[in-house]
Amino acid sequence: MQRSLFNNFNQKSKNRGLAAGGATALVTIMALTSSAAAQDQSGATALKPLTISSGQGAEEKRDSETVTAKSSAGASKIKTPLIETPRSVSVVTRKELEQRGAQDIIEAVRYSAGVTTGAYGFDPRFDQVFIRGYSATTIGDYKDGLRQPYINYGTFRTEPYTLERVEVIKGPVSVLYGAGSPAGIVNKISKLPTEETIREVGVLYGTEDRLQGMFDFGGPVSEENDEFYYRLVGLARKGETNFDIGDDRYLIQPGLTWKPDDSTTFTIYGLAQADETDANVGAVTDPSGKVHELRASDPDYDFQKVRQQQIGYQFEHEFDGGITFRQNLRYSHLDLRARYLGIYSWTGTVAHRGASSIRDEMNVFQVDNQLEAKFDTGPAAHAMLFGLDYTNLTSSFGFGMDSVATPAYDFDIANPTYGVSGPTPDYNFSQAEADLRQVGIYALDQIELDRWRFTLGGRQTWVEQDRDTRLVAFGTSSSERVDKNAFSVQAGALYLFDNGIAPFASYATSFEPVTNRSATGTILDPMEGEQFELGVKYQPPGSDILLSAVAYQTIEANKPILINPLLGTYRSLGEVTSRGLELEARAAITDQLDLIAAYTYNHAEITGGSNLGNTPAVTPEHVATLWANYTFAEDTPASGLSLGAGVRYLSETYKDTANATGKNDEAFYLDAAASYDFGAIDRKYEGLTAQVNVRNIGNEKPVICNEGFCYLSQGRNVTASLKYRW
Repeated sequence: MQRSLFNNFNQKSKNRGLAAGGATALVTIMALTSSAAAQDQSGATALKPLTISSGQGAEEKRDSETVTAKSSAGASKIKTPLIETPRSVSVVTRKELEQRGAQDIIEAVRYSAGVTTGAYGFDPRFDQVFIRGYSATTIGDYKDGLRQPYINYGTFRTEPYTLERVEVIKGPVSVLYGAGSPAGIVNKISKLPTEETIREVGVLYGTEDRLQGMFDFGGPVSEENDEFYYRLVGLARKGETNFDIGDDRYLIQPGLTWKPDDSTTFTIYGLAQADETDANVGAVTDPSGKVHELRASDPDYDFQKVRQQQIGYQFEHEFDGGITFRQNLRYSHLDLRARYLGIYSWTGTVAHRGASSIRDEMNVFQVDNQLEAKFDTGPAAHAMLFGLDYTNLTSSFGFGMDSVATPAYDFDIANPTYGVSGPTPDYNFSQAEADLRQVGIYALDQIELDRWRFTLGGRQTWVEQDRDTRLVAFGTSSSERVDKNAFSVQAGALYLFDNGIAPFASYATSFEPVTNRSATGTILDPMEGEQFELGVKYQPPGSDILLSAVAYQTIEANKPILINPLLGTYRSLGEVTSRGLELEARAAITDQLDLIAAYTYNHAEITGGSNLGNTPAVTPEHVATLWANYTFAEDTPASGLSLGAGVRYLSETYKDTANATGKNDEAFYLDAAASYDFGAIDRKYEGLTAQVNVRNIGNEKPVICNEGFCYLSQGRNVTASLKYRW
């Protein structure tokens, strides 16, 4: 009787969309208990209340305590179990981020299937991420469901310590998010206020002379008032990384949630962040073509300073009748100032260098309005989403450079010395004002029909981009406008068997207007993409194990390729087709053992335009990763100790799209981690944890060349941290 009662409740919950993670649902059912305490004085068996919470806060808290997330809203903007989502999604939970000690977004996602990093060597200026062979660095950068736009040079940076999770949605998602690449998106979910009290402080020290302090506080504003919750996350970091590349950061991220009742939630949040790294991290390539383990710029002269601020809110209200309205709004500002040295010419072993400067400023306003309706049509249960979003971006850009090399900046590779100083050039080469406006109307229907799950969506997007450019050095100016209207589609089907096996198929399209000019001065055609997926997922019922195998074909047309850096002219690459296979496992096999494994086979080929049949630059055919973490049980002598180890492999890649200058070597890396909970020694130390992470144990530093520019790879990197939670 118990089983039939629970199954009946569970099936009705699914039919009404509760399994898809709609508004908070609190259900109390009565369960039988055989304990003596549950019987009244007459000996009759009493019913004990059993409370089941399917609210978002409880679900996200559960996900943060395992390496296997159960649900995501990234692929449909409706929180849906991953096993019921008919497309490929990888979720990096808070627990995985902490186990691997991720110090940036690159480290956060590089154990996910379909993801490759390091196409530009070690480059902490940007979060360089490729998905299925296509770049998601600038076009696929999202936070809390809103894009962090790019238009000139600078990008918004995200600190992993401020995040609850990172979601990688693979393939086109233009139906939900508008203009974008066929790669997909990396959606970073911020730490927001929770009903649970959070208190954490920590310090970290690492390679090279890297010192960091951080804190995370949250919970109810007061014990007497259960309507307001807060979160305050902060971090300060000072130090160098490999090759004397700076990586300083200071940030504060506050948040406040007002929840007057179970149907309404309003969260306001902010971010103030200051970063400083270097602007030119390229290696020295001498006239013979040999790449030296030397910086082309000077660490003492070089800098890239970025100041970014964000403020926004998330509002949700559930009406009677299964109608929910959500609004996600954010304003962002970015200010970048950079300077660096570059090699102009050679005399013997002496490189003659000149200075360059960059400024970039962006102001971005975004709002996404969503109306979700849950209803039945006969045996089919629908969760239908209607949306209207708007983005307005304004920017100002300037670039300057020395007209001739400066003798004071000469660099002899036979006797390399660093430590030069000098003035910053004016923005005397080019200046630009660029704006972007995007409006989108979209609809998506998630349908449950018995064990079938269907997704069908469409979107109409209007994009306008304006750019006014002055080539100061040449005394010319130009104005460009790109207007693009596009319709995008997304469809998927999945069948959920009782045993947890779920085969699925999906199709999606994307587009991205560009303002890049050809050598004749005309605007290049917009980039377009489409993807077919066929796969199967497996999640044993009741387990924290999720396995997936996916075959895909992704096509991207009209990608711009830089042909003249000084004049800023491009050409369309034509068409690139990637066909591949992804295998991924995220599993909490036991309470002690976590396992994350991924393998990607990606055959990328230029199928249109010039260089037909070639492989795009820095696109590996094979990528494999494996991470395992074991925590010793409480009743063992090693109680409190946790050990982790990881392996990463990338096959060789071509150095350029012409496939004419050889290949970059394959790379093999080993990572390790160890942490210790001092509460195992004495309960008075509960919450005090020490952790050591070693990345690239073997100190492998392959040189990566990409379309004529070569970069150094990061060597061994070690961090040690001490955290206290109470």
